[in-house]
Formats: sequence, C-alpha cells, structure tokens
Amino acid sequence: MNKFFATTPIYYVNDVPHIGHTYTTIAADVLTRYHHQKGKEAQLLTGTDEHGAKIAEAAKKHGEKPKEYADKISQEFKKTWDKLNINYVRFIRTTDEDHIKIVQEFLLKMYKNGAVEEKPRLYKGLYCVPHEKFMSKDELVNGLCPDHKTAPIDYAEENYYFRLSDYQQKLEQLISEDKIKVRPLTRKNEVLGKIRQGLEDISISRANLEWGIPLPFDTSHTTYVWIDALINYYTYGSANDLWPADLHLVGKDILWFHSVIWPAMLLSIGEEPPKEVFAHGFFTINGEKMSKTIGNVIKPEELINKYGVDGTRYVLLAAFPFGEDGNFSWELFDRLYNADLANGLGNLVARVARLSEKSGLSINQDMGEHETKDFEEKIESLDFSGALVVANHYLKNIDEKISQEKPWEIKDKDKLQKLLTSYISEIVKTVKLFQPFLPQTAENILSQFSGSIKSAPPLFPRV
Repeated sequence: MNKFFATTPIYYVNDVPHIGHTYTTIAADVLTRYHHQKGKEAQLLTGTDEHGAKIAEAAKKHGEKPKEYADKISQEFKKTWDKLNINYVRFIRTTDEDHIKIVQEFLLKMYKNGAVEEKPRLYKGLYCVPHEKFMSKDELVNGLCPDHKTAPIDYAEENYYFRLSDYQQKLEQLISEDKIKVRPLTRKNEVLGKIRQGLEDISISRANLEWGIPLPFDTSHTTYVWIDALINYYTYGSANDLWPADLHLVGKDILWFHSVIWPAMLLSIGEEPPKEVFAHGFFTINGEKMSKTIGNVIKPEELINKYGVDGTRYVLLAAFPFGEDGNFSWELFDRLYNADLANGLGNLVARVARLSEKSGLSINQDMGEHETKDFEEKIESLDFSGALVVANHYLKNIDEKISQEKPWEIKDKDKLQKLLTSYISEIVKTVKLFQPFLPQTAENILSQFSGSIKSAPPLFPRV
C-alpha cells in the first residue's frame, strides 16, 4: 500500500503554543495533505511531551499534580491544532498508557541486547532544567544557559547509560549514504562533522525523579524525558504498520536527538531508522529572538484573529524558505497577506465570480489538474515558499489574460461564457495546488465554481 508517515516533535507541555510550534505543525500538515491528494495513505502524528523535572516543578508551583498540569496544557495544544485545521491522525501524549507500555518494552529490548550498561554509574555534570538536558561549559555564556539565561544546576547521581558510541561507524555510513536522509544539506554536514569527532555514551535514566516512566529492568529509576519522548513515533508507527517513519520534521535545535540518538536506539533493537529528518530554521521577531522574558512571543490566536485560519497557514509558510533562519514581522505578514491573498487569489476569484453570475454561467464539468513538475519538486523537497511562488505565478497569468481579453466588454453571451469557463478552469486547477495550504478556502472556491456561479463575500478582506 502507498503510505506516508510524517511526524512533528511532541511539544513540551511547560510551553504554550506559539508560532514556532505552529510553523512546524502547519508545514507537516501541508505535506501530509499534499500526499493525500496524490492518493497516499498519509498520516501525521503530533502531541505533547509530559514527563520530566521541569513539569514536576511547574505543577508544584501551580499547586497541581503533574498529570493534572499536563492535562491542562496538553489540551491547549490540541485546541490550537484543531483550530488551525491540522489533519493529524493522532494527538499522542507521553502519559498515554499504550506509550508507557511501548517505552518499557523498547528499553527492555535495548537492555537485553546489551545496548544499555548492566549497572548504573555515577554522572556528574551541569544540567539545565528548562532544557531538560546536560550542558558542557563550552555551551554556556558567562556561566548561563544562552537560551534561558539561568545557571544550570550541579547534577550528580547514578544513571544507566546507552552505549551510543557503539553506533558511530554505522550512523556515519547511513547518514553519508542518505539511508538516513538529513536535510537541509548544511545540517547533514554539521551532523556528520559532529559524529566524526566521536560519540559518547549517554545517560538514559534518573534516580531521583518520580515523574517519569519507570525503567523495566530497574524500577528505582525513571526514563530520561528525551528518551521517553523520542519513542512516541514508534509507539504509533509500529502499532499501525507505518514503521519506519518517512519524515521527522523538527527544529534545528533538536536535530541531534532525532538524527543520531534516536536512529541508534532503533538500531539497538533491530528496527529501521527514520527515512528522513528535516530540520527547519529558527526565526526572530522584528530582529529579536522570541522570548517570554522580552515579551515578543506571538501566539497563533493573534495571527488567526487578524488573518483567519487559512491566512495564518499561508503567511507562516510564505514568509521565507523552509529550512533557513528568518525574521518575522507583522509588516511582512500584512504585505504577504494583502498581496497574495486579498489582492491576488481573493480578488481574482471575486472578479470572475461576479462576471460569471452576471452572465448566468453554470459549470457542470471536471476542470482537471495542472501538470506541474516544478510545484511537485518544490513541495516534496519541503520548499513550501517556493511551491507557493509557482502557484501564484499561475494566478498572475490568469489575471494578465483577463486584463488583455477584457471580458467585461464582450456582449456575445456564448463567447463570454466560453471565456469565463476557461478562466474558471485555470483557477480551479491552480486552487488544487493551494489546497494543502488553504484547505477551507480551496473547498469554498471549488464549491463556488461548481454548478450555478454566484458571488460571495471576500475570501480575504484586506488588513
């Protein structure tokens, strides 16, 4: 069967949904919808990561139990994705019973296969609680985590270790040969460069943290939150005959976990690694890093309130090339929205619909589809902004044709309706390209240009 299985990271429940999360999730949804159009059984997995010290600490501050706190925040993510028309097949939570069971089965296989050291050993180091990860002194700036501006804690306890170093040669080979396709190419080269410097074994457990999944071979330890979280893809994929995943879509800050640690874990139990890991870039807001402290975090609701759901989906992916860093601003969003949607697609549909209604035109035929290799190549390589440029080019061609042929001046009804039918045919074909990006708008346009043509309120009112 022709299948496609894509994942986003499962988002940490100590956050609130913001445009960074939204950016990744919309991109994954667009790609999944595109594969649906191509007749594939395409499935998208997303969800929330709910264990670890950070969650236990936050829940305590709110006077709640960790699960209660996680329930509340997880629901916020789910509501946001539903509002944005994200067509996920499952919203997975790391507190789900089936996930807990799979994590323990997975770790037991690792242990029995000798991939985990038999006994815990002492670890001493610096641990950033907000990051839920260990940091070297080289990663700190003036002794502080550069992202959170907080000093990591001195950490010392006995942990179980995964023998990651055993997989160095195999991982280098798989990534070099694109058996694990790491993209963009700059990220592939970064990962390979770091692998070649040597892999160190990593801690996979905590001895003094209750809020986590107990290790199956030593229940006095709980699973390190990142190890638990990575297995979520396999929890769903293995149960639904979808493994290996076709694509993990992640931010560049978590590429190492997904392209090195996770594939090594899978190899240790005899499973195939994911086929591709794509790391998108980060963005600044008006030239500054997005930060709760600065107060420049943009929530998806703010975008939806201004641009609508489809407008939000559009401006986020049209703003700059996927995979690169970029700078978002409200001015940029306004310009893209007005130029491409209000004055572009929306205005074109309104003009043709008005003329068609006036002429009494009725459409009762399949308009077909564009054959556009360029569009397919761009979207399949995750060049979403490039794909939108191609689709917009078709719209501009239709606009130019209408300006040249001046249908409003044609008095012969048959000639006018024939001309309008040709415009509608081109619009419908082009709208099918936009459909993964603008699902509700596309559905409205396809419905409007079927049967008796009627005018409708503006699809995208100017902002």
